[in-house]
Amino acid sequence: MAKGIYVSATTPGSGKSLIALGLADTLHRHADRIGFFKPVVHGNDAAADPMVALMKARFDLDDQRCRGGLTFAEVRGLLAEGNRAEIDARCVEIFAEMSRHCDVVIVEGTDLTGQDAAVEFDLNARLANNLAASIVAVVGAKGRTVAEAADAVEVARKELAAERCSLLAIMVNRADPEDVDGIIAAVKPGASGRPVYVFPELEDIARPTTGEVASALGIRQVAGRQDMERDVHSIKVAAMNVANFLHVLDDGALVIVPGDRADVMVACLASSFSPEFPVPSALILTGGLAPDPNIYSLLAQAPFPVFAAPDDTYTTAKRVSEVRSEIWSGHRRKVASAVGLWAKRVDEAELVERLHLPRLERMTPLRFLHDLIERARLQRRHIVLPEGNDVRILRAAEILHRRDVCDLTILGNESAVRELASTQGIDLSGMSIVDPATSELRQQFAQKYAELRAHKGVDLARALEVMLDGSYFGTMMVQLGVVDGMVSGAAHTTAHTIRPALEFVKTRDGVKIVSSVFLMLMPDRVLVYGDCAVNPDPNAEQLADIALASAETAAQFGVEPRVAMLSYSTGGSGTGEAVDKVRQATEVVKDRRPDLAVEGPIQYDAAVDAAIAQSKMPGSSVAGQATVFIFPDLNTGNNTYKAVQQSSGAVAVGPVLQGLRKPVNDLSRGCTVEDIVNTVAITAVQAQSVTDSASAEALDSDAQPAQAGRAGA
Repeated sequence: MAKGIYVSATTPGSGKSLIALGLADTLHRHADRIGFFKPVVHGNDAAADPMVALMKARFDLDDQRCRGGLTFAEVRGLLAEGNRAEIDARCVEIFAEMSRHCDVVIVEGTDLTGQDAAVEFDLNARLANNLAASIVAVVGAKGRTVAEAADAVEVARKELAAERCSLLAIMVNRADPEDVDGIIAAVKPGASGRPVYVFPELEDIARPTTGEVASALGIRQVAGRQDMERDVHSIKVAAMNVANFLHVLDDGALVIVPGDRADVMVACLASSFSPEFPVPSALILTGGLAPDPNIYSLLAQAPFPVFAAPDDTYTTAKRVSEVRSEIWSGHRRKVASAVGLWAKRVDEAELVERLHLPRLERMTPLRFLHDLIERARLQRRHIVLPEGNDVRILRAAEILHRRDVCDLTILGNESAVRELASTQGIDLSGMSIVDPATSELRQQFAQKYAELRAHKGVDLARALEVMLDGSYFGTMMVQLGVVDGMVSGAAHTTAHTIRPALEFVKTRDGVKIVSSVFLMLMPDRVLVYGDCAVNPDPNAEQLADIALASAETAAQFGVEPRVAMLSYSTGGSGTGEAVDKVRQATEVVKDRRPDLAVEGPIQYDAAVDAAIAQSKMPGSSVAGQATVFIFPDLNTGNNTYKAVQQSSGAVAVGPVLQGLRKPVNDLSRGCTVEDIVNTVAITAVQAQSVTDSASAEALDSDAQPAQAGRAGA
């Protein structure tokens, strides 16, 4: 049977869903098959529980590995009948069915919000014992003093011990941020001596979104942008004249206004289009009053949603104030904040060591991407994003910041960037925004650029002009150690992104060519394809360079490199200029890296299929089990990666540039927010391997000014 981990609230309002989500995020990287089971759901349909839906979507779980059990109404009825055994039997049956498809199952208990919390506590303890699951006890600290929170931990220990439960860990959630250290100091060590993890209340999670408010009130949208993820920072009731109201309006305020107050509506709309004034998160028009049709036409242009509520203003405001934010709403920014908080507060290695999980056998796409984020987070790096005028870049930056992946600097006119972010409901707090046109670094960068490009006739005046370009300015930040890497290309060509790097970052020692790979995330493994994006027709020496760089990139991302030098023939069966080039490149690779497993020329089928490899190239250490595929030219590589992506459903991550002394990576102009997040994480991981000596060489005599610039950035 699968290992069960029962997440159980010991106090009402503990926020245990955050713990369940964080635990799943950790276990997904350390177990081949995780599952999620919620024995008791509050809705009418166990299969439609929102937390079950969130876990399915986030961790790609099917119905066999992610399920609800009984509805709360069913449980209440069985308890009233005195038939607790039926509850246990049905939950054990479902858990047993799930165990056939899982190695570890996270079980989320009830919320202790019913009429009899003691009965629910007992129910959770009984279920954990009957499922042979270890308990992660969640103590809610909201509204408690340091001493009261520490006492609640002791009570939880004693009560669970009295129920003979196996206690895996205790976690204190929703603490006042100022009390976190005090609670850690006040909590007595348990019998195991293991740490008790303490989580502060996080505003990013606690704030409801416009979508949550609309859903809770059952109100309909009548105008404005369809944006249900905007955070509601505050609630403002418009009961004063416009001049006074604008004085109290804040960014992210949800404005509640009678439907006949056209003056306030127009003022809110005008405020959102002015960089000097705040942007509301939403408007709610109350009293069932419909504005003039001309006002509706104006509100249609609002960058925030506009809702209509039938109740009066007081009743609506009261109902809005009672809306609770829930992680299971599935809003990606809220989920990102929760996962980021978990990563900050929990020693993952210590927690995993408690679990004694079986060894991983597969690398799924989702696990690779989650592991990528974790690797970036463990050795924090600083990445610059030059395209601050692109909404996708700003949304990705917010996600990265909430997940605590890396430090970020965004380039662009600060007022324009902040206005765009505010209009779109994006929170850029905690990130630096640098305008190349006004930055004190521009003069220093221009002087360095003029020095490096003097042989091309570049003088200081020309260099100052060049440094107005975000790609050049951002690349120089990388070159001089102000940041550790750059990601660009969402709104620019590949050539525009990498040209500055080719001009002055240059290639690493022993590397003659900049190339690229795609990380191809197959259902059960990761393959590396190169070069599919940069070099149209590399010669034999260049092809060898690409192979060596690709093998290094593979190893950097946890893929054991077994290199297949692809051609239209295998071994010595073919002749011709194209296959001879591959044969020559293979010999160069073997000569430069005799320790590297490499085979070529070899056809793709012989490289991936063990049966075909046995007949075409028996005894090869690469044939049939290749992990790195080097294509003879760009035409072949680009078409092949796209064909595999489309036909097999593989996730293609890249292009990842390689060969440069410092990491600069390119985005597709059709990239998604998730593509940007992944590319930034890749760049941060690449930056972790840049040696201190290389950084010192790049800084040279400008070391002190550049480091001073980091703080200013």
